[in-house]
Amino acid sequence: MDLTDVRQLIQLLKEEGLSEITLSEGGRTITVRQELSAPPRRPTPRKEEPAAEEGTFAVTAPLVGTFYRRRAPDEPPLVETGATVAQGDTLCIIEAMKVMNEIPAERAGRVLRVVVEDGSPVEYGQVLFVLLRL
Repeated sequence: MDLTDVRQLIQLLKEEGLSEITLSEGGRTITVRQELSAPPRRPTPRKEEPAAEEGTFAVTAPLVGTFYRRRAPDEPPLVETGATVAQGDTLCIIEAMKVMNEIPAERAGRVLRVVVEDGSPVEYGQVLFVLLRL
């Protein structure tokens, strides 16, 4: 085994992403090891956020959890597209750790879009609704 063979082993180790390779030849054994770092993380695709329109504002999730439009499965949604809401009106519920958190309107407005589907997981800061300022 010569230096060329060792270099080829090292190259193979790197190309294949192996942590260890052993070669035995003529009663001689050589092991080449490398410490692998964590694989590179692929960026999580960003959820498409609605474009900001003049005179509108977004209501965002204040916590991570599950988004619900209704207080109970057999009840109607708390708000529909086109509905006018006053400051403090409950727009939806986010369940986090078995606690149902009511999410109020920060100001008065008319619901232009409900961005999230009922029962979907939401992240902190994710847009839930787009409202027209009144």
